[in-house]
Amino acid sequence: MANESGITAYSVKTKTKNVPIIDPVIDIKSGRYIASGKDSAGNKLSAIMSKASAEAHIEKGNAKKGTGWS
Repeated sequence: MANESGITAYSVKTKTKNVPIIDPVIDIKSGRYIASGKDSAGNKLSAIMSKASAEAHIEKGNAKKGTGWS
């Protein structure tokens, strides 16, 4: 779920795939890595990803750590 500019998600509101998340924050909830943020129109987006993908996005600077990280 990544493109050249960062993390993408499915927008339930607009029914659009691969919508870029602006300023994503990755939280760990119940062992799942969840990126959340907003799209360019201000709609909330979330994407579930693997630990490796989450760590790679944080390392590249595409996302920030949220709650649940030790």
